[in-house]
Amino acid sequence: MSDLRDVEVAIKAAEAGAAVVRQKFGGALTRYDKSATDFATEADLEAERAILAVIQAERPDDAVIGEEYGASGEAERTWLVDPLCGTLNFAAQNPLFSVNVALQSPTGDVAAVAQPLTGEIFWTDGTTVAVRKDGIDSPAAPDATSRMVNVDIDAPPEGDFIGAQLLTDAKLREAFALRVCSTTLILAWVAIGRQAAYITDGNLRDSVHFTAGTILCQAAGATVTDLRGNPLHTTSGLIAAAPETHPHLRTLVTPHLT
Repeated sequence: MSDLRDVEVAIKAAEAGAAVVRQKFGGALTRYDKSATDFATEADLEAERAILAVIQAERPDDAVIGEEYGASGEAERTWLVDPLCGTLNFAAQNPLFSVNVALQSPTGDVAAVAQPLTGEIFWTDGTTVAVRKDGIDSPAAPDATSRMVNVDIDAPPEGDFIGAQLLTDAKLREAFALRVCSTTLILAWVAIGRQAAYITDGNLRDSVHFTAGTILCQAAGATVTDLRGNPLHTTSGLIAAAPETHPHLRTLVTPHLT
């Protein structure tokens, strides 16, 4: 194990993945179908290899769960890796995608989310939350000023599948500007105050798509619960929001729950 702090390992790994994704953006890409509506590209695969190389060099005894190459190792400390969150956007040359690295550890969780085309890293050591740009860290916190709320309609139909219902809810649309976008990138934006909230369905426990973002939000002081307002993972779904926004959203979401 190296002398780097866990959060610096996460940042280093996310930066390694982001460098690959940035280099591949806009070029011809081979696609590897996962389902009728989902696929990976060579950028996903190469970025995950770059991330794994950092983790294996710095924390060789830790376990890893990766989006593309699956799980390896058994340990109390587990890294969750999504090398390209927003592959559909990336392939369409839409810039809204991220590279996600999180560590779940008995001594404290850390996370780093890279936005490759802006050169930003959103990171937390479990206490501090900051945005790193050109080597400079700027502290960040949730903020409801934008009133923009992302409602994820891509989540699997488990439990309360309410995404499509919320998008047509007149009261919700009157109160907030609704958006649909890349998962953890938006959660990172909630953590640093660029987005008011994020809502999704489904079972999110130990998800490579959501863990880094929820760690960031919790460390930043955002309110993070399941759809019913219980602690996250008590039942299905997620509401992550600036503290002053969360109660209003809960009131608007509740009528759609079964």
